[in-house]
Amino acid sequence: MNTDVCAAERPGADSTLERRMLEVFQANSQPLYYFLLRLTRGQAETAEDLLQETMLRAWRKLAELPTEASAIRRWLFIVARHLAIDLARARQARPEVLGVDTSWACAPDDAVDWLPDRIVLHDALRKLTPEHRTVLVELYYDDASVAQAATRIGIPEGTVRSRSFYALRAARGILAGAGAPGS
Repeated sequence: MNTDVCAAERPGADSTLERRMLEVFQANSQPLYYFLLRLTRGQAETAEDLLQETMLRAWRKLAELPTEASAIRRWLFIVARHLAIDLARARQARPEVLGVDTSWACAPDDAVDWLPDRIVLHDALRKLTPEHRTVLVELYYDDASVAQAATRIGIPEGTVRSRSFYALRAARGILAGAGAPGS
C-alpha cells in the first residue's frame, strides 16, 4: 500500500487514520495473503485481488474497527473468507461468462473454517495463568486422561480436575469478552 497515493486522493486526510491503516496493513497483509492463496488454491492474482478488497473494506470501516490487534485480524480473516466465498459462488453461477476454472472454490465446510476460531482460542490460552494453560493443553491438545496429565505435570489428579474446571471457566470469560463465536 502506498501511503502517498492515499494522501493524494484525500487532501487534508487525517494522518492518524492513515498511520493506523498502514499499521493494520503491515501487521496483517502477509498472513492474510497466504490464507487467501490457500483458499484460491494457489491463484496468486485472485488472492491479491481479494486481499486488496479486504483492505479496502478495512479502510472504509477503520474508525469502527476494534483497537485490539487480534480482534482486527479476526475481522480481516472473516471478511476475506466471505469475499472468497462470494467470488466462488459468482464464478459458479456464471462460468460461461467468466471462462475461469472454479474448481478451487471452497465448500462451506472447508478446513479453513477453523482458522478464526483457532486465533481466538490461541489468544484466550495466552491470557490464562501458566498452571491453567498447562492443564488444558495436556487434557485437550495432547488428549491425555486426568491421570496421565497429573503424572506428566507432577500434581495430584484432584488438582488437575480443579485446575481444568477453573481454567475452562476463565477461558469462557475471556472468550465471552472477545465476542467469540458461540459465546
